Amino acid sequence: MAETQRRLARYNEKRLRPALSNDRWRADLAEEQQMKAMEAQFVEQERQAVAVRAKSAPGTPEGFMDWYEGLRDTGPGQGDALFPWLAETASRAEMRWFIEQEIGGEAGFDDLVALTQVRMGTTAKLELARNYWDEMGRGNRKAMHGPMLSALGRALGARSTVDSTVWESLALTNMMVALAANRRYAYQSIGALGIIELTAPGRAVYVTRGLERLGIPAKARHYFALHAVLDVKHSAAWNREIIHSILAEEPRAATAIAEGALLRLACGERCFRRYRKEFGLVSA
Repeated sequence: MAETQRRLARYNEKRLRPALSNDRWRADLAEEQQMKAMEAQFVEQERQAVAVRAKSAPGTPEGFMDWYEGLRDTGPGQGDALFPWLAETASRAEMRWFIEQEIGGEAGFDDLVALTQVRMGTTAKLELARNYWDEMGRGNRKAMHGPMLSALGRALGARSTVDSTVWESLALTNMMVALAANRRYAYQSIGALGIIELTAPGRAVYVTRGLERLGIPAKARHYFALHAVLDVKHSAAWNREIIHSILAEEPRAATAIAEGALLRLACGERCFRRYRKEFGLVSA
C-alpha cells in the first residue's frame, strides 16, 4: 500500500500541475492509463469497505441530512484521543511532525472544489462558488487559506515531501484527488468535501490550543483558528445549498454522497491511528 500511495502522490503532483504540450503525448497517455487504473483499484477497494454503512443512509433529503450530520459524532475517527493530546501534551517537535503530515496530506480544498463543481446544478454550483471564493481569501492574497497552512509550516520549521509523509496521509490526499478529478465520483466528492467542513472545526480547536500553548504566534496559527470558526458556517451552507439541493433533484445520489463522507472519514481515521503510533500513544 505504501508504494502505491507514493506512486499515486507523485502522479497527482504531475497530473494537476500546468504543463506545456510536447511530443511525448503517447507515452503520457500510456502512463495516465496505468496510473488511473491503479487509482481506480484503490478507490474501489475503499468503497467496498464502507458500502454497507453508506447504503443505510436514507434517500430523502431530510432523512439523509440527519444521518449525514450525525457522522460528526458517530463517524470513523471522530473523538480521536490524538487531538486532546496535541492540545495539552505534544512537544514542539511532535507538533512540527504532525503539521508536516497535514501539509503532505493536503490536496488543496480550493482546487478540489473547483474540480467538483463542474456541471453541478445551479443551487449547488453557486454555493460551491461561494465556498471557493472564501478559500481564495475573497480575492485577498493574504487571506487565502492554502498559504496560511504553508506559513504555519514555516513558523514550525516543517518540511514536507512525498518521501517524508507517511503513506496514510498520502492515501488521504490521493483519495480526495481521485474523487474530485473523476466525474464518476463527483457525488462522492461532494460528500467528502462536505464532511471536512462538518468535522474539521472540532479538531481545529484542539490544534489551535496546542499551537498557542507552544508559543506559536497568532498570525502563524491563524489557519487552524480560522477553520475552527469559519467551517461551522461553511458546513451549514454546504449541507443546505449543496447536498439538500442535489438530493431534491437526484435522490439516487444519497448513497454516493454517503460513500464520499465515509471514505474521507475512514482515511482520516487511518491517519490518526498512524500518528498515535508515531507518538507512542495508546490506541483509542
